[in-house]
Amino acid sequence: MVEKKKVLACVTPSPGADGVADCAAWAACRLHMPLEFLHIIDRHPEQGSGEDRSGTIGLDAQAHLLEKLSAADECHARHAREQGRLFLQRLRQRAMAAGAADVDVRQRYGDWIETVVEQAREVSLLVVGRGGVDASSARCKELEPHVEGMVRALRKTPILTVTENFKTPQRAMFAFDGSATAKRGLELIASSPLLRNLTIHLLMSGQAKAKANAVKQLERAQESLLASGLEVTAAFVPGDAQHTIAQALQEQAVDLLIMGAFGHSPLRNFLFGSKTSDLLRFAQIPTLLLR
Repeated sequence: MVEKKKVLACVTPSPGADGVADCAAWAACRLHMPLEFLHIIDRHPEQGSGEDRSGTIGLDAQAHLLEKLSAADECHARHAREQGRLFLQRLRQRAMAAGAADVDVRQRYGDWIETVVEQAREVSLLVVGRGGVDASSARCKELEPHVEGMVRALRKTPILTVTENFKTPQRAMFAFDGSATAKRGLELIASSPLLRNLTIHLLMSGQAKAKANAVKQLERAQESLLASGLEVTAAFVPGDAQHTIAQALQEQAVDLLIMGAFGHSPLRNFLFGSKTSDLLRFAQIPTLLLR
């Protein structure tokens, strides 16, 4: 049986939730796929009633206390489920108002990464929120630590990360490095309706002495996308990949950044570590991670 592909959006009740919803709705409309919002409830939230429970208590008092704590936990769980349900329904309505026709919601207890991996075969695109340079709220950063884990765990599913303020992309930049991952990214871009009618800028960086070979790879990449009917420009800029990308984002009107993950390239070093987080926080635009 062929599984129906969908766009899966991981959401938390944070200031960035609306941006994730808007981005996911845009992607689902573009891809002509169903959209599902996923909300995970923490099984063991840190909480306390503030009561003084110190001292020695008898068996009857202990049993009564356990019953009281159990009832309090159940009350808290019901409240969390209801709040989550209302939150998901609001996002569902927002996505449908944005044009998404088939929108579902799911709420579960468990772990973010494990839950997403379980659904990986059904997911064509994963959309997650991330904190930006101005994201000082702890709740806004709640999902951010999971982004790297998802990138590592999902080997084939593209991940679209989005900051709080989403606007419909018009111009995308692909940090192309000539690796096998980047070439698979070219195939995905060429075949997917996600980036149709967007101007795509191919950016390649590296040592100046390698420019001749790099330019040949860049030209072939540009030709393959042009053959698919896309509007494409390309440039080779000598220098460090991270610095080049950051500078290009500042200088050009880029709405969407595309980069390869798990590639044997200069990008690999910062896609796994703090440099990745630094760049994602710096880039206040949606970023599509390919593998």
